[in-house]
Amino acid sequence: MVEEEVEEACHCVLRPTFRPVCKLVRVQLWSDGWQDEEFGVEVERVPTSCLMKVVDSCVRNDDMTFLHSYDDLDLIAGHASLGLEVLEAVPDPDVVVVCCGGGGLLAGVAAALRLSGSSRTRIYGVEPEGACTMYQSFLEERPVAMETKSIASGLAPPSAGSLPYQLCRRHVDQIVLVSDEEIRAAVSALYRSGLVVEPSGAAAFAAVLAGDRIPDLAGRSVVCILSGGNMGKDELARFPD
Repeated sequence: MVEEEVEEACHCVLRPTFRPVCKLVRVQLWSDGWQDEEFGVEVERVPTSCLMKVVDSCVRNDDMTFLHSYDDLDLIAGHASLGLEVLEAVPDPDVVVVCCGGGGLLAGVAAALRLSGSSRTRIYGVEPEGACTMYQSFLEERPVAMETKSIASGLAPPSAGSLPYQLCRRHVDQIVLVSDEEIRAAVSALYRSGLVVEPSGAAAFAAVLAGDRIPDLAGRSVVCILSGGNMGKDELARFPD
């Protein structure tokens, strides 16, 4: 999100073109609510390869302030509250599995668990095979950027975040990958159980469901984070079962 001071009534939300239309519509409806209050939010779709150039232009030419969607310390601290909620529900989990895109959610949850004393908990991040920025960052020992494409559009940013990478390297045991087909199967399995979870939110469950991505789960206390239910009827109809 790119945002200027409220008094100037000039705000802009930039979204990659590959994101599902239902998400764009919901952001636009939300922004219309802002416009009713004369905040004036503009929603713009931008190709991923040009996204940061447009952000830089908004900051430089329109005097806006860039609010990053995952590479931001305050945002990561907010995500850490989910880690604290996990510990309230399961005080000593053996395994915690979290989806990973730019890494903000995973970094926050992992830091909260470790800094709360969960040293023996195994923490796994899960990325799509076609958008494995954090996985590749672990291999290269630095945050990397790459062309990404996945049915899990919320996990397909152009790069891993710098702050999330540092925290994930410190607190996360391993990043594992799942295919789009495995994510589809996970979405369908959750739907049959009465849960509507978008592909990005179902990636962690896909890794658990696969059976061979995360070792030694039998008899363990396992927490799998499901994050996000932004699924329109048209998108849901494309999934099996």
